[in-house]
Amino acid sequence: MSRLHNPQFVASLVFAILLAGCSGDLNPMRIAYGTGEAGPPAKAPDFVAQSRRGDDAFMPVGVSAPARPIRAKTPEGTRALEDELVAARGRNEARGRSAESAAQGAKP
Repeated sequence: MSRLHNPQFVASLVFAILLAGCSGDLNPMRIAYGTGEAGPPAKAPDFVAQSRRGDDAFMPVGVSAPARPIRAKTPEGTRALEDELVAARGRNEARGRSAESAAQGAKP
């Protein structure tokens, strides 16, 4: 029996041909956009052009980022904030419980 009469071989051959066709540079849009036939690139709207920074340069590799104007909280400041948030959570939970009990008492 030859390979062309083997259904598994034919199926795998068709599958390979389909994959090869999808993976190549056979996209017709690539040709249209790559040759300039699609027209000149669109101009950015004014509000976009005005919102961009003047220096489009990227930070070079190996250079540290500039210092931020706001520094991180100290451990004491972090603990104080955490205590403040825990207290606010307790107040909110107490308000929720009181609202829930008032709603249950108002039911006929």
